[in-house]
Amino acid sequence: MAEDKVTITDKKTGKTVEAPVVHGTMGPAGIDIRNLQKELGYFTYDPAFMATASCKSAITYIDGDAGILLYRGYPIEQLAKHSSYLEVCYLLLYGELPTPKEMEEFQSIIIDHTMVHEGLRRFYSGFRHDAHPMAIMVGVVGALSAFYHDSTDITDPRHREISAHRLIAKMPSIAADSYKYSIGQPFVYPRNDLGFVENFMRMMFAVPTNEFKAHPKSVKALELILILHADHEQNASTSTVRLASSSGANPFASVAAGIASLWGPAHGGANEAVIRMLEEIKDPKEIAKFIKRAKDKHDPFRLMGFGHRIYKSHDPRAVIIRQMCYDLLKELDTEDAPLFETALELEKVALADDYFIERQLYPNVDYYSGIILKAIGIPLNMFTVIFTMARTVGWIAQWMEMMEDEEQRIGRPRQIYTGHPRRNHPSEK
Repeated sequence: MAEDKVTITDKKTGKTVEAPVVHGTMGPAGIDIRNLQKELGYFTYDPAFMATASCKSAITYIDGDAGILLYRGYPIEQLAKHSSYLEVCYLLLYGELPTPKEMEEFQSIIIDHTMVHEGLRRFYSGFRHDAHPMAIMVGVVGALSAFYHDSTDITDPRHREISAHRLIAKMPSIAADSYKYSIGQPFVYPRNDLGFVENFMRMMFAVPTNEFKAHPKSVKALELILILHADHEQNASTSTVRLASSSGANPFASVAAGIASLWGPAHGGANEAVIRMLEEIKDPKEIAKFIKRAKDKHDPFRLMGFGHRIYKSHDPRAVIIRQMCYDLLKELDTEDAPLFETALELEKVALADDYFIERQLYPNVDYYSGIILKAIGIPLNMFTVIFTMARTVGWIAQWMEMMEDEEQRIGRPRQIYTGHPRRNHPSEK
């Protein structure tokens, strides 16, 4: 069978170039335009890379129109129902679900790496007492390469694997320490007899004078959030990790770059914005007024946590997490009950309103995850940190895949220059 090609013709000069069509397992094909500039003298112009594939990847597949999300071919609905977060981590890293023996070995490795170097913990004292936990995360994760430089040879597959294990295992400890430092409480060491999520919650909430035991429903809800956020194809932060690592940067530095990208409110801060919106609405009786404002194109107010840039029919993650949100709110006795009442009423009103139905503005995963995190006691400034903890495995899996891709080169996007043409300095005659 002849190779599929697309002929691109410059009508001005009459020159043509044949561009191969690149097919994936699923989804739309791409056009390989690498020879376009050489043959015709043109670059492509694609702001925000919305129509450009920067790589080939076998990790995650999204069909936004159909509301499909697959990790290594497995539907997210099945993984959320049957797998733990660490099983999903193994799947994303190695491409297959683990056997019982492989899972036991993987869990043992992760447990062995949960503690962080004591010198790294002293690093926290360099931050202001009121530093945002995400600011601390960027600095501390970047500093990992100064403490674990024995696994930063990116040409060595074993070094890459050790770095991956360390990042997955230490991220909950670093996240919890970031929170503890920001509120002036002592760090809590991890315990090897606890599960991944339960261990993190203990490090977050325990103090030396009072041991903490997480509510089983809260542990299950947080684990579900981690699974649903583990990877999401070539989003801003994942693309940042790939671009940073394309220069040969070590994985700790590359993941720190990803954390910085995730910190942006348009990316990782959406679930925090949901809670702030609900706090602004305050009373379910005020919902009609805010719905009216959301419809007014002259009013800057927007319903946060509704709609999605990629998913056009529904967010499959939101469908999964919605019931967990309901179950958790029924079971937990919380002082934030009025806020959750507002959230559920807003969801009901928006889903029945033709304006939102026609524009496919349905509650997305950020809407429900924000409510869940608030319900289990996670403070607002830690919401994006939880996202960071979940997405670490996706970043490092994408990084490992990139390291084995022979087609990858250092990232170097081009531009359309719109500045001054060449001109002389005033001192030149």
